[in-house]
Amino acid sequence: MNTACGLLGKKLGMTQVFEADGSRTSVTAIELGPCTVVQKRTMEKDGYVALQLGYQDKKEHRVNKPELGHFKKANVTPKQYLREFRVTQEVADAYEVGQEIDINLFSNGDKIDIKGTSKGKGYAGVVKTYGLRGGRSTHGVHEAYRHGGSIGMCQTPGRVLKGHRMAGQHSHRTVTLQGMKIVRMFTGDNLIFVKGPVPGSRNGLVQVRPALK
Repeated sequence: MNTACGLLGKKLGMTQVFEADGSRTSVTAIELGPCTVVQKRTMEKDGYVALQLGYQDKKEHRVNKPELGHFKKANVTPKQYLREFRVTQEVADAYEVGQEIDINLFSNGDKIDIKGTSKGKGYAGVVKTYGLRGGRSTHGVHEAYRHGGSIGMCQTPGRVLKGHRMAGQHSHRTVTLQGMKIVRMFTGDNLIFVKGPVPGSRNGLVQVRPALK
C-alpha cells in the first residue's frame, strides 16, 4: 500500500518533447488537480485510513440531496469526481477536511503510478484479445479460422473451467501503470508531462500517486 496521498487528474492527450541532447520523447499531458479533501476515513470508524478527494466543481442543481449533504458537511463545493486514497495515519493527520491539494505534491523527475480506464474495443474474439492462433485454413476447416477451439472436456470435470479465455468485451477495464516518470511540470497550468502512454481516452479521469516500487 502506498503511504503518500495522490491526486485526481484528466488525460489531455499525447505530444512530444525534445531533450537537451536532441533526443525526442513521447509524453502524455495530464491536467492534475487541484483536489479538495472531502472526507477522512479512520481506523476506529471505518476500519481503514484513507483520504477522500474531490475533483472538478459540479453545479449544485446536478447533485442529489444525499451527495449535497455530504459536500455541505465538509463545507466544500460539489465535485464531479470522488475517489479515496489509502494512506498511513501520519499522512492523514497532515491534512484537514476542506484543504486543497495541488500539483506541488510532485516534483519534476518523480516516479508515479497512474490508474485509469482503458479504451473499450467492443466485442472481440480470442485472436484479437489474447493473441491465440486460431484454426487452420486448410484440411477441411471451414468457418472456424479465428475460433478458440475446444473450451472444455467431456466427462471429468464435465464443465468449462473458470477463467477460460473466450470471446467477449475487449478492454474498458481499470489499468494501473507503475513507475511512470514526470518529464515536465507546468505548475501555473496544473499540467504535467509523463513519459509514455497513459490508459484511457482524452479527458478521461486518472488517479496519480507516488510510485509504490
